[in-house]
Amino acid sequence: MIKKEMIAMLLAGGQGSRLGVLTSKVAKPAVAFGGKYRIIDFPLSNCINSGVDTVGVLTQYQPLRLNSHIGIGIPWDLDRNIGGVSVLPPYEKSANSEWYSGTANAIYQNLEYMESYNPDYVLILSGDHIYKMDYEVMLDYHKANQADVTIAAMPVPIEEASRFGIVITDDDGRIQEFEEKPEHPRSNLASMGIYIFSWPVLKEALIANAHVPGCDFGKHVIPYCHEKKQRLFAYEYNGYWKDVGTLGSYWEANMELIDIIPEFNLYEEFWKIYTKSEIIPPQYISEDAVIDRSIIGEGTDVYGEVHNSVIGCGVTIGKGTIVRDSIIMQNTTIGENCVIDKSIIAEKVTVGDGVVLGIGEDIPNKEKPNIYSFGLVTIGDNTVIPPNVKIGKNTAIWGKTNAQDYPEGVLGSGETLIKAGDVL
Repeated sequence: MIKKEMIAMLLAGGQGSRLGVLTSKVAKPAVAFGGKYRIIDFPLSNCINSGVDTVGVLTQYQPLRLNSHIGIGIPWDLDRNIGGVSVLPPYEKSANSEWYSGTANAIYQNLEYMESYNPDYVLILSGDHIYKMDYEVMLDYHKANQADVTIAAMPVPIEEASRFGIVITDDDGRIQEFEEKPEHPRSNLASMGIYIFSWPVLKEALIANAHVPGCDFGKHVIPYCHEKKQRLFAYEYNGYWKDVGTLGSYWEANMELIDIIPEFNLYEEFWKIYTKSEIIPPQYISEDAVIDRSIIGEGTDVYGEVHNSVIGCGVTIGKGTIVRDSIIMQNTTIGENCVIDKSIIAEKVTVGDGVVLGIGEDIPNKEKPNIYSFGLVTIGDNTVIPPNVKIGKNTAIWGKTNAQDYPEGVLGSGETLIKAGDVL
C-alpha cells in the first residue's frame, strides 16, 4: 500500500457569487490574479514549496477553466506517478448521486481517495486565498503538541472578527472554545480555514457527521471534535493573507502588488509562485506609450497610457487610451481614445474606441449593492462594449452589448446590464 505522511485536500468548488459577473462562467479559484496567475496557484505553490506532493483538488462549480489550468500539475511539479495532483469532481455512485453540499461533505465524499494514501495527517485548504505559508512548519507544531486538530489562525481587527470563525485559546495555544461568526466575538484570533487533522480523527468526525445536511468544518466538524474532548490547537500565522472573496478585496489585493515595496512579493526566489504559462511573445510598448507603477503581462501591446494598474497577458491597449487604477485580464482588447478608471475587466473582453469607464457619482448599485460597490466598474468575460459609450461607477456589464443598450450612450452609476444569453 502507498504511504504518504501528509496529503492535502484543496477545496476549489466555490461559486464565488460575491465576485459577481467575474464568476458567472468560472469558479472563483480560476479567476486571474496579479497579471499572469490564477487564485488557485497560491495554495498549490504553497503545497509543493512545503514538500506536500499529493493534492486532491475538489471541484464543482464551472470547473472547465480550472481543470484545464491544473491539467496534470506540471507547473507545480505535481505530475507524479504516485501522488501528484488529482482533480476530484462529484461523481455518480451506484445508489445515489449528490453534489458536494458543504466543505466537510465534499471531503467525506472522497474518503476512498484519502484512504488510498493511508496518510498520518490530512491538510485541508481553501482554493480562494492569497498567501504564502510553509505547511511543514504547521505540521511540526501539530506533532509537537500531539494535536488531533490544528487550525491556522491569525489576529484580525476585533471589529471584523464577527465575519470569521473565532478561536479562544489558553496560554499553550490549546483551543478552549470555537465560535463560528459570533455576533459579539470574545477573541480576535480568526480561523483561516486551513486545518491539519490526524487522519483517524478526521475519518471518525466525517463519518459521524455524514448525515448532517451541508456538513461544514466550521459549523459541524470542529465543534464535534471539541465536544469529543480532542486536542485542538491554534497555529498562529502573522504573514500576509487575503481572502479575495469580494470585488473590493480582490481589487485591493491586486493594487497592493504594485506598491514600490509590495507587502506581498510575487518574485521571491526561495518561495516561488508557479503557474501554467503559455509560450507568449514579449510585451510591445510603443514609443508614445506611458507606463508607471503597473504590472504588464507578456504578449501585451501598449500604445496608450497605463497608471497604477495590473494588466494580464495578451492584452491590447489602443492609442490615446488612458488606464488608471484598473485590473485588465488576459486577451482583452481596449480600443483607441478610451478612459478606463477603477475598473475590473475580465478575460477576452472587447472595448470599442472612445469608451469612458468610471464616470459620475458613487451611487449604490440598484440590484446588488453589496456586490457591485467600492466605486468599481466590473465587466464579465467575453463582453463586448460598443464604441463611444460612457459607463458609471458601481456598475456590472456582461454579454455582447450594442449601442441600443445604452440610452443616450450612457449606462449610469449603479446600473446593471447583463445579456447572459449572448455569452458562450
